[in-house]
Amino acid sequence: MGLFSSILGNIKDSKKESENEKLLNKIEKMDLGDLRLYVNGKLSEYKVSGYGLSEIVKKLIYINESTKHNYIQEDDMDSKKKKVFDLILLILKSKKINLYTVELIQKFLELYSGIIKEYDKQNKQIYEQKIKESMSIALDKINFRSDEVDRMRTLG
Repeated sequence: MGLFSSILGNIKDSKKESENEKLLNKIEKMDLGDLRLYVNGKLSEYKVSGYGLSEIVKKLIYINESTKHNYIQEDDMDSKKKKVFDLILLILKSKKINLYTVELIQKFLELYSGIIKEYDKQNKQIYEQKIKESMSIALDKINFRSDEVDRMRTLG
């Protein structure tokens, strides 16, 4: 179940629940710089995991309870938007990405479609295209890992 659950990403493991709770509490308090450090594996006390990556994307797409706003708004500075888009690309390149995280990133694209298009137009960027291409590559990696699990089961 370990390999299979790492591919899907949304299967609970009772041993990891307390670790996940600590990680979730930490992620809730992180700024964009800390989130980037986590995804890059530079926070020694927290190991990069599919759970952590999905919680970061959730943080970016769900409404903040205290402000009643999404993480990024139309009137946010371009530098903040760029950091968020770069963070999404970094997550998509992670070896720990799973199907659940890719689904959340699809929701991110739907939610912020207008902001991404406007940013790309104003700054002569192609973040929308980069994110979609990176999602395709991430799905290919997940499918490859899934095929490996199937082969191991067949041989096993």
